[in-house]
Amino acid sequence: MKNSEIWVAFFTILTREIRRFTRIWPQTLLPPAITMTLYFAIFGNLIGSRIGQMGGFSYMEYIVPGLIMMSVITNSYSNVSSSFFSAKFQHSIQELLVSPTPNWVILLGYVLGGVARGLLVGLVVTILSLFFTNLLVENLLLTVLVVFLTAIMFSLGGFVNALYAQSFDDVSIIPTFVLTPLTYLGGVFYSIDLLPDFWQSLSLLNPVLYMVNAFRFGILGVSDIDAYWALVMISVFILVLFSYSLHLLEKGKGIRN
Repeated sequence: MKNSEIWVAFFTILTREIRRFTRIWPQTLLPPAITMTLYFAIFGNLIGSRIGQMGGFSYMEYIVPGLIMMSVITNSYSNVSSSFFSAKFQHSIQELLVSPTPNWVILLGYVLGGVARGLLVGLVVTILSLFFTNLLVENLLLTVLVVFLTAIMFSLGGFVNALYAQSFDDVSIIPTFVLTPLTYLGGVFYSIDLLPDFWQSLSLLNPVLYMVNAFRFGILGVSDIDAYWALVMISVFILVLFSYSLHLLEKGKGIRN
């Protein structure tokens, strides 16, 4: 394919993915907004007033970056996993695979579609959080970079899930039994400094911890771990997942067999 044709194919896939979730926005954008509003009201206002400060900030201020990141993670992941599996289920992905479109273009189109949904939901949640607290971003560049890289990483994770899934039940297994526990144990609601040494060390194996803390450092300027080391870790995860996703796609894993 010519470069111009590759770009046309890429933007076609990306545009379709964006239109897919914006067309049904009451199902894709509204539920996470309502859920996060409940988190702000219950955990931030009601429970937070009893907890007091954490990390030198009010509890509401402390958990807002984590809740924003949680919405980005779940929506980036679910968008790609559900969309690509639906394409597999309807056998429409075969038409794309037999076309001259390179596999990396297909992968990027789906992944950036998930990134778009994750960032849009994150923006909505950020706007809602301003009704509950004031956010003063300490490092805008770091904040934007972390949220973008996180959306890429979990979009890739959703792609891998969709390739391996054999049914719609398989699509929901990973978010329920892996993604949700990792998110809740990733320092969204607490500082790992509160944990015993063993659990602090164990928490360092959780990739979500690096993303939440790097994002919190970008907004509040506080973190349980080095934010720039977290960026390195996120980048490594992305490279590994991208290579693995492309390898599976080229093999036709879950598609041709």
